[in-house]
Amino acid sequence: MKQRTNATAVGEVISADGTVISYEKTGSGPSVVLVDGAFCGRSFGPARKLAEELAPSFTVFFYDRRGRGDSGDTKPYAVAREIEDLAAVMTAAGENPYVYAISSGAALALEAAAAGIPIRKLAIFEAPYTGIGTVDGVPVNHEGRLNELLAENKRGAMVSYFLVRMINLPAFVPLMLHFIPGVWKHQTAAANTLPYETKVMNNFIAPLERLTAISVPTRVMVGGKATAVMAAAQSEIAGSIPGAEHRVLDRQTHQVSEKAVAPQLIEFFAT
Repeated sequence: MKQRTNATAVGEVISADGTVISYEKTGSGPSVVLVDGAFCGRSFGPARKLAEELAPSFTVFFYDRRGRGDSGDTKPYAVAREIEDLAAVMTAAGENPYVYAISSGAALALEAAAAGIPIRKLAIFEAPYTGIGTVDGVPVNHEGRLNELLAENKRGAMVSYFLVRMINLPAFVPLMLHFIPGVWKHQTAAANTLPYETKVMNNFIAPLERLTAISVPTRVMVGGKATAVMAAAQSEIAGSIPGAEHRVLDRQTHQVSEKAVAPQLIEFFAT
């Protein structure tokens, strides 16, 4: 395991299908595994700053999901393979770790918990089961369109499609992101994983029946500035998981601050 200058250690695990999954480890104490949302990984996104907040209380593991960063991308893709990736990182973490997951990573962690992966406690923030995968009740083939664009190597168009057509952000947002240093580069680099996200998120429809199988203590969190459809989705999720807690984080958007979520995790995982 290689050491980084910022007191983290870089390692690799081999998932069940032979895929290499790259992770970092920092801190001390009980183990927590962080699961990122779309585009994000060890070098881009909220995990590193959150890991720094949690490191005094926990040994924190965060990793590049399949197809991103230094992790492999064995084909064909299936949600079950990503569950195995998470399980492999959890095995490296040892001692039946806690798990915190955000956005599409929250959807992945919920599927893992429902599949019986042993998690000590699970905390999630805004799993994006917002129903955008349907128009007038008819499913939209987002995965098919993303794969078409990928076959044409139109990664920028994939990012724009995901943000505008799937996430429902204003059309000017992708253009604006071009001017934020590093952001567009990281997003286009991870565009190949966007078709995977449609599967992880169940085409934006909450698998409520599967969620009833979750038996681990779970905290479902949502930002106080969440859209009505996002807030409703989190209430549905919490209502479907036996014994789940529901928390609203005041003044937070989908880009939740590590300063807001870290105290929630420290309190929930410590009790």
